[in-house]
Amino acid sequence: MDLAERITDRSPRGIAAAIAALVRAGDLAPGDRLPSVRELGPALGVSPATVGSAYRTLGAVGMVRARGRAGTEVVDLAAGAAPPMPPSYRALAGGNRATWLDLARGTPDPHLLPSIARALHEVADYAAAREHPSPLVRDARATGWNYADPPLLADLERAVAPTWPYRPEALTVMDGALDAVVRLLEQSVAFGDAVALEDPGFPPFFDVVERLGALTVPLTVDRHGATPDSLGAALAAGARVVVLQPRAHNPTGVSMTATRARELASLVRRHTTEHTGSEREAAPVLRRRRVLVIEDDHTGAVASSRDVTLGVWAPGHVVRVRSYSKSHGPDLRVAVVGGPSGEIGELVSRRMLGPGWTSRMLQRTLVALLDDPDARAQVDRARLTYRRRQEALVAALAAQCLEVAAGDGLNLWLPVTHEKDALDRLAAVGIRAVGGSAFHRAPRRSDHVRLTIAGIAEDPDEVAALARALAVAAG
Repeated sequence: MDLAERITDRSPRGIAAAIAALVRAGDLAPGDRLPSVRELGPALGVSPATVGSAYRTLGAVGMVRARGRAGTEVVDLAAGAAPPMPPSYRALAGGNRATWLDLARGTPDPHLLPSIARALHEVADYAAAREHPSPLVRDARATGWNYADPPLLADLERAVAPTWPYRPEALTVMDGALDAVVRLLEQSVAFGDAVALEDPGFPPFFDVVERLGALTVPLTVDRHGATPDSLGAALAAGARVVVLQPRAHNPTGVSMTATRARELASLVRRHTTEHTGSEREAAPVLRRRRVLVIEDDHTGAVASSRDVTLGVWAPGHVVRVRSYSKSHGPDLRVAVVGGPSGEIGELVSRRMLGPGWTSRMLQRTLVALLDDPDARAQVDRARLTYRRRQEALVAALAAQCLEVAAGDGLNLWLPVTHEKDALDRLAAVGIRAVGGSAFHRAPRRSDHVRLTIAGIAEDPDEVAALARALAVAAG
């Protein structure tokens, strides 16, 4: 079969759709080898990069498999195998099984989370009162089970709004930070668009952008955050959606400075252009190409750094996502999202066609924790403890002649001579870590490994022993 003759739409989306249709129809069978990008590109009159983008999209949904020099082949969709885990999660979940320390988890220390017992009692009392209202009040709104109620509880908005780092037009709530970022990307990014992502960065973001059929444009990260030069280049290359981690960046622990945020916001405003339509139009229409910045504040209240945002200087461009998983508990699955009313309204509207809202019981549990002085004190202790653990380990590494910059939040970015050797040496002494290559856009050897410091002991002798093992692993 001449595959080129069966493809009429020669965009990345059209190529992927045509091949998918041939697979579903049985015209392309499991094990069939697709033409190489250098063969199919000229046959279609497009660049190999265009074909490569289509192949990557098909690979991301499990329809084809790249086999290196053996080419790209069709996968057996009827084999009944479970859907593969996204590549980023495979990388994060893989590796050795720790017998001494698991420094690969990326999760908070459960002993530093506030107790939710009192909050659950308060929520239970509230629910009981709602389930048995006065006989004079029997409508659904009084019991709190009205499907059309606003998704964000007024009490949660009251607790959160004063702490927001800028004044957003609207707030809503999602099932965790990743849920919010993914939904924002899905509603803002079309097939073939360019999205600017930090590199190194959070691996699931790379997976999501690839599954959307979009192009990742990498942003360089230095000790002040994403660099202006790399953002300027990304915007000049056509990126109109940017994802940033303003503080406690995963994996490096870097936090953005106010000066850097102001520089990046200036670039965002500058690349939001207004232009008219075609000269052939009788009445050219003014069109606006706006840059959207999604800020992922995943560490929230247990980050030690100042809560910096581009929203202070470019509020109409920024959607801020604040997670409460690291500070109050991953199982709450609550993140508050604030930004322009257009983006927030679309987020709420589209979600009504699916889950509808984040559990109001969980929201009330978070409100009770935010209002509880003991819970607030525990979150403060957790923030100071994480900072103390970072500094203690960095000092112990310095005693081993290994200079590492202390980051913020739960992770430490450890420089190593050779990634695989470092992971093998750690595994030999019962320590599990994540190789730095997992945090880059394209698989490649990294000169870092990521360590989660959340659960390390505070005993000086144990910290010193850990530092010696890490120094040996680093080479």
